[in-house]
Amino acid sequence: MAGVLDGIRVLDLSWGISGPMATMLLADHGADVTKIEPPGGDPFRDGLGYRIWQRGKRSAILDLKDAGDLAVFRQLADRADVLVESFRPGVTERLGIDYSALSQSNPSLVYCSITGYGRDNRHSDRPGYDALVAARSGLQWEQRGWPGGSAPRLAGREPLFPDLEIPQEEMQGAPREGPLFPASRFPSLGACYAAVTAISAALRARERTGRGQWVETSLLRGALAAGVMSFGKAEDFEAAGFMTWVGDSRSQKGLFECKDGRWVHCWPPNPRFVLAAGEGDTLDAHPDLRVRDDPDRIALATEEIFVLHHYWEPMAKTIKKFTADEWTQAGADAGVCIQKILTPEEGLADPLLFDDGCVAEIEDPEVGRIRGVGITYRLDTSPGEIRGPAPRAGQHTDEVRAEAAAAAEAPTPAPGKGESLAGGPLEGIRVLDFGLAVAGPYATQILSDLGASVIKINAKHDWYWHQCQIAMCCNRGKSSIAIDLKHENAKDVVRRLIASADVLMHNMRYPAAVKLGIDYASLKDEFPGLVYCHSRGFERGPREQLPGNDQTGACLAGVEWEDGGCHRGGRPFWSLTSMGDTGNGFLAATAICQALYEREKTGRGQWVDTAIVNAQLLNTSYAIARADGTGFERPLLDAMQTGFSAGVRLYPTADGWLCLSLVSDAHWEALGRVLGEGALEAGGRFATAEAREAADDEVAKIVEHALATRSAADWLGVLDAAGVPCEVSSDRAGIEMWDDPESLERAWIARFPHPVVKELGQVGLAFEFSETPARVQGPPCIVGADTRDVLADLGYDVAEIEALFESGAVGDETVNPMLAPEGAETAKSPWEPE
Repeated sequence: MAGVLDGIRVLDLSWGISGPMATMLLADHGADVTKIEPPGGDPFRDGLGYRIWQRGKRSAILDLKDAGDLAVFRQLADRADVLVESFRPGVTERLGIDYSALSQSNPSLVYCSITGYGRDNRHSDRPGYDALVAARSGLQWEQRGWPGGSAPRLAGREPLFPDLEIPQEEMQGAPREGPLFPASRFPSLGACYAAVTAISAALRARERTGRGQWVETSLLRGALAAGVMSFGKAEDFEAAGFMTWVGDSRSQKGLFECKDGRWVHCWPPNPRFVLAAGEGDTLDAHPDLRVRDDPDRIALATEEIFVLHHYWEPMAKTIKKFTADEWTQAGADAGVCIQKILTPEEGLADPLLFDDGCVAEIEDPEVGRIRGVGITYRLDTSPGEIRGPAPRAGQHTDEVRAEAAAAAEAPTPAPGKGESLAGGPLEGIRVLDFGLAVAGPYATQILSDLGASVIKINAKHDWYWHQCQIAMCCNRGKSSIAIDLKHENAKDVVRRLIASADVLMHNMRYPAAVKLGIDYASLKDEFPGLVYCHSRGFERGPREQLPGNDQTGACLAGVEWEDGGCHRGGRPFWSLTSMGDTGNGFLAATAICQALYEREKTGRGQWVDTAIVNAQLLNTSYAIARADGTGFERPLLDAMQTGFSAGVRLYPTADGWLCLSLVSDAHWEALGRVLGEGALEAGGRFATAEAREAADDEVAKIVEHALATRSAADWLGVLDAAGVPCEVSSDRAGIEMWDDPESLERAWIARFPHPVVKELGQVGLAFEFSETPARVQGPPCIVGADTRDVLADLGYDVAEIEALFESGAVGDETVNPMLAPEGAETAKSPWEPE
């Protein structure tokens, strides 16, 4: 079957992680991706991840500093649809291949730049390595969060319950103070997701405007996207319902060791199920043990941290009675989220993931048959196809040169003329958001940032959820209609909403959609132009209808195993910057944009789908395995979560923490000169990568001893001058960001008034567009605040609207007791007792 991007020609000038991953996703859906490599090949192609990220592409070696090869490249660029590059700012201008130069002869070109920090700002010239961006942005300090959560700290206030002390064994993370170095490359992952989404939106916009444009993202924006739950600020963070225990570093996160020494993640922590099911000598996963009926259910309120502490020891003892597999099966039988924490290689050997296709096998010409992440999102017309293994460096050079010569003889296509999309690349698109929790709503928030008009379909009791910081992180820029979907009088409202929409998105378990009559089969014939997106927790198959979340996906894909340094003796770790929910949101947004791109040409909508586990598999796609689950040698995080090796890790100094990211012998030689350690210099005992790898612990001790003599800030100045890639791991970055006018001007952050917390600050845009600017359309929606306006827009007159209110089919913002006038009837919280 043809892919949605068949006929799209992509030139890939990127390296590292984010660019290669983004172009892999384009190739999986039909794009013809040609990787342009320098003489000698991409210096990062020895990494295991490249065997997955470069699949389905061609490779040509061109020396862009050579006039002849540069001319060949310019000929290719004149016929390209998309170009992806990851040079430092200013390099493409010096080479003559910047957007301004290339768009003159090819105005249809979508040109995507992925840099470390973006252009023309005070960070632009900093080294753009993943670990260093995580350090400079403060992301390493947000891995386990702060006592009391990030909101009080960003506001300069004391945390709630300042005297609460929790034993280290209950909390997650290495038993030390300071920042944590995760195995997940969050800045690069965020940049990958942002790039592929933005490219897809720009292709849709090109169908309307006739012109390409410059699309930009950065590892800094990727880091902020990963920290969307951590970097938010609120003036009145103590407003009822806003704060939760989730971001408090002292709260237990439901990670428990089992009888067999393996671990499970029970999320949310469910004491009634665990204690009742494990009371006897065998597990009793009786189907009546449902979360909704749990009188001890852990709610979101901050004071629930005391309940979590109370239950931790009895839960830990009970879970220790049985194996991880037994608990996972019991959770599946009872419909409770409990999942065994796998290694990435075990996840790639999982037969259900393989049967779904989100894990795939590739015949690699160098290492044989391997497994890696498969197809991460699907469209009806483009289920995705892996079109071959990663190419050898320069494998297709002659073929590509011949194509360039032929292209030089063809006429240059005239620039199209079309409409202006000043409101964003998705201007004119209406989206219905039936989503729950984070994964679904975050996808539609991205669509809103891209210019779509998003209507949030809320239950009348949703005010309780929407009061909290987590919900506010994924529901900005939307209008809201509060409606009882089960009410007889609501059926016509829902039908009119769907008739007015271009996109319908939800992540409820699918039988619930069928019961409500909003499943795709019930809608596709009546609304043939509708793009219908469904997002799941698990892959398709036996686990499909189980409750799934960020955590279950992280367990199956090996994220929690990796981020905890378990291979080297650590404990599983669920990061507060995890990109399962949010990564899934980006994948859904990408699929929707590509479906809209195709609809511009065919006039027809279609079904698209993805899953949280798919995003988590993408997040660990640096790992590959054989079919039996055995892996290949690769960098492994240490148990204390300081880094992968002596050259890529965090070091404590006399004052503060310093992060190094040394990727060449020259970097090591420069470090050795500055530290006065001859063993690290040319000719020294550890002058080669092989020697350093063989004695990694010894090398790390040498460096750590030397760096302990001065402050991190002092070392930054000295090492910077010597050309050693490093950054201070800043515990102040999140605070300083909110005092930095440039952060607001660049839309790295956004702030707006809010009726609940007075002023709210959030992470801003993940991307920039030169012709169809993205924008934050407004604060998080208030449940029901737009009900009357939406109904009027659907054609209801005043009397009909009042009748709907009187019948109870709909509600407005007064369903929220925090906003309702005195004496008004309000909706009950779903957790409020009858």
